[in-house]
Amino acid sequence: MPALETLEVDVLIDAPPHIVWSMVGDVRRLPEWSPQVRETTLLDGAVHLEVGVRFVNHNESGPLAWTTHGEIVHFEPCRAMAFRLDENWLVWSFTLEETPGPGTRLVQRREAPDGISDHAHGLTQKYMGGTEAFTRTMRAGMRQTLQGIKAACEQGAPAHER
Repeated sequence: MPALETLEVDVLIDAPPHIVWSMVGDVRRLPEWSPQVRETTLLDGAVHLEVGVRFVNHNESGPLAWTTHGEIVHFEPCRAMAFRLDENWLVWSFTLEETPGPGTRLVQRREAPDGISDHAHGLTQKYMGGTEAFTRTMRAGMRQTLQGIKAACEQGAPAHER
């Protein structure tokens, strides 16, 4: 199985953790921020999020469309949420850290603790421009995602909470 570098991007948000959590603590909101995720649906009748909840993402990038299946593997309200995708074995996470002021540092991370599946690696090579190009695309998408979350949090947080 091919190795894959860990990607990490962060942003400082002028809003308290509970406001930021309201944006990132629910995988169903991923389509609001992600440049690739178009729809996220919880599976197996799940209503509330917790470790073990499964979901499906419908994704697009240019002319390409694909589906991924995920499972929440870490869920700590107002602190962190992570999920693992079945198709490529990648773990995506959001971690919130309080700052000395009233703000929050939000970290998005992509890790490959088990490497990446041969199937996903082959698709990346064939359709996504190769690992280096796709890594650049992922990093740019992570930045775009965090900037969207930042804007929504800062617009949505009442001034007395910022």
